[in-house]
Amino acid sequence: MQQAGSGGLTATEHRLDNGLRLVLSEDHLNPVVAVCLWYEVGSRYEVQGRTGLAHLFEHLMFQGSAQVKGNGHFELVQSAGGSLNGTTSFERTNYFETMPAHQLELALWLEADRMGSLLAALDEESLQNQRDVVKNERRQRYDNVPYGTAFERMTELAYPEGHPYHHLPIGSMADLDAVTLDDARAFFRANYAPGNAVLAVVGDINPEQARGWVEKYFGSIPSHDGKVLPRDGTLPDIIGAELRAEIREEVPARALMAAYRLPRDGTRECDAAELALTILGEGMASRLYNRLVRRDRTAVTAGVGLVRLAGAPSLGWLDVKASAGVQIRQIEAAVDEELARLRAEAPGAREMERAQALAEREWLDRLGTVVGRADELCRYAVLFGDPHLAFTAVNRILDVTAEEVRAVAAARLRPDNRAVLVYEPVTSKDPADLAGDQGGAASEDSKRDGVRR
Repeated sequence: MQQAGSGGLTATEHRLDNGLRLVLSEDHLNPVVAVCLWYEVGSRYEVQGRTGLAHLFEHLMFQGSAQVKGNGHFELVQSAGGSLNGTTSFERTNYFETMPAHQLELALWLEADRMGSLLAALDEESLQNQRDVVKNERRQRYDNVPYGTAFERMTELAYPEGHPYHHLPIGSMADLDAVTLDDARAFFRANYAPGNAVLAVVGDINPEQARGWVEKYFGSIPSHDGKVLPRDGTLPDIIGAELRAEIREEVPARALMAAYRLPRDGTRECDAAELALTILGEGMASRLYNRLVRRDRTAVTAGVGLVRLAGAPSLGWLDVKASAGVQIRQIEAAVDEELARLRAEAPGAREMERAQALAEREWLDRLGTVVGRADELCRYAVLFGDPHLAFTAVNRILDVTAEEVRAVAAARLRPDNRAVLVYEPVTSKDPADLAGDQGGAASEDSKRDGVRR
C-alpha cells in the first residue's frame, strides 16, 4: 500500500492477489461516489484486419453478463440514481459509474460480474446487435458529416501504414464485419483480466468497507497471463517531409488542417508542446484566432488540439475553416508566419501566464468531480505506474519556461513534420468532382478520446 496527497486530496493504492490494482480516494463533500475501471487495451493492441475490435468490445460489455441480462447494467445503475458510460482510446478502455454513496456496493458488484463472467452472455445475437450499433456510430460521427473523416486521415498520414496508431478506435466497416464470435471471446480472455486493470473508487466512502467489497466481488476472479503486448510505437521525432492531400467533398467551407508529431505524454517536452499549442490556437485570445479571424478575417474558426500519447509520439493538430471566397494558400501563409514567429521568439509573460492558467483550470476541473478524479487516478496508474501523479502533474506545466515553449515549437512545429489536409468544397451537382475524390485524397482509413481542444 502506498499513500500520497496534494492540496488536501489523498489516495491509497492496494493490489489484490489476482493482480487487480485498487485506488481509493475519500471525499466527503457530497454523498456521491465514482467507480472507474481502466483496462489497458485500446486500438493500438489491434491487428491488421480487426481494427475497431477494442471499441466494439466496449459496447459488448454493456450487453449482459452471467447474472445481469441484456441492458440490466444500465437499468440497475439508472434506477439507483446513478449514471454510467464507457469510452475507448488508442491506449485504454474505461468504464465508469457515478452513484449515490449508499449504492457503491451495487456498482462494484456490476463491474465485477462482467469482468468475471461476460463470456456467459456473449453470443452471436449480442455481437451482431452491437456491430450494427458501432457501424451506425461510424456513419453518424465520421462518414456522413462534414469533415468527419479529417482526423482519421491525418492520423493515417502522421503514423505510417502498419504502425499501431495508424487507425482510430472506431475501425473500418470491413474490419467490423470481419469480427467473429471467436475473435471477441479471445479478445476478452486476453485483455479483460484483473491484472490488466486499475479500479479507482472516489468519493464519500469508508475505505475499509470499500476495500472489503472489492475483495469480495473481484478477489475470486482468476488472473490470466495471456496478455499480448502492444507493438512498438516508436517513430522518428520528425516525419521528414510535409505530407499533403486535397479532399474534394460536400463541406460548408474550405478548410486547412494539419497534424504534427509531438513529444510523448509524461515528458516535460509534451507539457511545453501543450503550452505552445494553447498560445497558438486555444480560444479567442490565441495568436491564430486574433490573426485569422479578428484581424485578417480570412477564417471563421481557428483552433488546435493535442492528443497525448504514451506509447507513440503525441499528435498536435490544427483546424482552420476559411471565410467565403478566401483561398487556402492565403491562410496557410499566415499560419506559417505565426509558427515561424513562435519558433524564433519565446512567448511573452502574459501569454505564458494565460496558457498555464488554462492548463491549471482544466486540471482543477478534472479533479473537481469524483468521476473526473477517478479517471485521472486510473490514467496515471495505467500509463505511468503511479496514480498519485494525478495530484501533482500540473506542477510540471506550471514550471515550463517560455524558452522551453519556443524550443519545442522550433523542434516540432515545422513544415517537414506535418500532415496537411486541404478541403475544397464541391456540390452534389458535380459528380465528376465527387467521383474523383474516391481514390485520391489521403492514405485513407482514425472517439477522439484524449483530444484536448
